[in-house]
Amino acid sequence: MVEPPDPAAAAAPAKKKKKKGQRYPRWLLMVGWVLETIAYDLFHLIIRAIPVDWASNFGGWVCVTFGPMTSVQKTVERNLQLAFPDMPEVERRALIRAQWENTGRVFAEFPILDKLTPESGRVQVINGERLEAIRDGGKPVVFASGHFANWEIMPATIVRYGVVCEMTYRAANNPFVDKRIRDSRARYGVKLFAPKGGDGARELLEGMNRGASVALMNDQKFNQGIAVPFFGHMVMTAPGPSRLALRFGTVLQPMSVTRLKGARFKVVVEPPIEVPNTGDRSGDIETGVRRITEWIEARVREHPQDWFWVHKRWPNEAYAALDSESSASGT
Repeated sequence: MVEPPDPAAAAAPAKKKKKKGQRYPRWLLMVGWVLETIAYDLFHLIIRAIPVDWASNFGGWVCVTFGPMTSVQKTVERNLQLAFPDMPEVERRALIRAQWENTGRVFAEFPILDKLTPESGRVQVINGERLEAIRDGGKPVVFASGHFANWEIMPATIVRYGVVCEMTYRAANNPFVDKRIRDSRARYGVKLFAPKGGDGARELLEGMNRGASVALMNDQKFNQGIAVPFFGHMVMTAPGPSRLALRFGTVLQPMSVTRLKGARFKVVVEPPIEVPNTGDRSGDIETGVRRITEWIEARVREHPQDWFWVHKRWPNEAYAALDSESSASGT
């Protein structure tokens, strides 16, 4: 039933409603961008002025000290409960601290990534001959990986071996900061970018048609993706890498990064993962997604402190069930 309109309300002057998604005035947005860029430049200036290990250690200390005070701490705790339900509490607490340290190191290392390349002596590459074979083979591959240790070490390693590769990235909202990010990556050879989204997908296809390989992360939640098992739970996972591999008749080429000590790393070019081509396109893509997700889980289990636990990887239902169990048990 629709109630009659209120006469008083009808007589009052209509209030302008702010449109959903309406942005701030352009001038105010510009002021925010400039202030953010100044802070970005200052941070980079300081980090680049101090030794590499000092910078990495500082970042680790900041996140170990202040990370547990943020709301993200709850996400980390719940993720670890979902992944390792039987882990002893003492071990879980140690892992939480270790992952905060790695997270802080990663962000402090972004301004100095040009100092964290294979040429620097800080990156050990295992199975580099596989990259050489890709470079010389004339056929593109789909590099796929997860957010391990400092994941930006992987693009630097790929280009170091002369592989022409399109790297996907999420563009910063601030165009001034975004340009600085792209310029900083160019310092260590990463110059071909494909932004995430529709335009980026077209760029990836065009790149592969030209013979360029592509590199994508495949370990984050993607609501429009394919459900596959991950640590005993079904998670929605992006099918893009597997679709590209199937379309171009190539392989998924996984790479992993492990933090050895401080700002030193080991990159492993893993055996390629085949995406079957049986004629059942949907089934073949699902198999590819399942295989790369199994590989990612295995790497996380090997070095859990290196993974990006601050991301809500599992579905909302898994978190809700976990919260219900905690409430029922009084924990």
